[in-house]
Amino acid sequence: MDDARLRGGSLPREGLQPGGPAGVNGRAPDNHELNVSSAVYAALDLGTNNCRLLVAKPEGDSFHVIDSFSRIIRLGEGISTTGRISDAAINRAMGALRICRDKIRYRNATRLRLIATEACRAAANADDFRGRVERELGITLEVIGRETEATLAVIGCSPLLDPTARGAMLFDIGGGSTELVRISRDVTDPDAAPKIEGWISLPLGVVTLAERFGGKDVTAESYAAMVAAVAEGIAPFAKDYDTDLAGMHLLGTSGTVTTVAGVYLDLVRYDRRRIDGIWMENDDVTSAIARLLGMSYQQRADNACIGVERADLVLAGCAILDAIRNAFPLPRLRVADRGLREGMLIEMMRQDRPARVS
Repeated sequence: MDDARLRGGSLPREGLQPGGPAGVNGRAPDNHELNVSSAVYAALDLGTNNCRLLVAKPEGDSFHVIDSFSRIIRLGEGISTTGRISDAAINRAMGALRICRDKIRYRNATRLRLIATEACRAAANADDFRGRVERELGITLEVIGRETEATLAVIGCSPLLDPTARGAMLFDIGGGSTELVRISRDVTDPDAAPKIEGWISLPLGVVTLAERFGGKDVTAESYAAMVAAVAEGIAPFAKDYDTDLAGMHLLGTSGTVTTVAGVYLDLVRYDRRRIDGIWMENDDVTSAIARLLGMSYQQRADNACIGVERADLVLAGCAILDAIRNAFPLPRLRVADRGLREGMLIEMMRQDRPARVS
């Protein structure tokens, strides 16, 4: 299996290279050109399944969201069999990106980072697609590597680390890939940045797994086959990092874990305020997944926390989650309704913030 692995490394405090200034393209402004306190930042994540945007202003050491957008576009639909982004998927993406561009312009965003992930890493026609996006919408998409994707997920989710824990096994279940990161922290120094001990990225996500094994009508056998396929990919990483798990917890970011949390809470409609940061015991996760497995496709489609757009993908996500839980049997899971966009915003704001004088 074609995976990516890295041992060691620290989470950078200052982050990666930023996006452009006002408009959609262009160089990043020098610090003296940018009033950080009044600047408007935009972070766009074009994933295999979703297109998401956050527009925010700095607020202390964090930020205040002033606009957002999220739409399921299934950019990676069919790539696992054809190797190409389909015309229908391109049209869906163009529609969503046009809305994102208009929001960025309307909010006068001065600092941008606009990324694309697994679908644009894998598809043979990804360059043609990105060229069309640039010509027609003025958006230059940055295709990030898997290491950068894992790092941004850590930056975005690290505020949810239990401050009393030794660390966490963070996972991000995407449409076309899944990242796992072992994070450690110095419990004696609350200001110390968490460290990345190791990570892995698997070219398996909810879209690719559902296309391979089926997502609408999932039997006990096909579900077990999905879990086994993911477990095979995780095994080399788990061999290195499944020991000494004392004082750690799982930290998950994805539509899968937020859906599992919504089912656990029996929400009549999705509510981010109740989901982001919620703790679930291992038995709670098991019970919620069992409820999902007991639903028909139509019941999943009718559930307000799932909907028709993800009804055929959620069980593939549960299979990935179960494979992770089996490899790293930790007693608690913290659910994050945050991730790459938040990581990009935090990273850009850190870069632009003047260095503190000690």
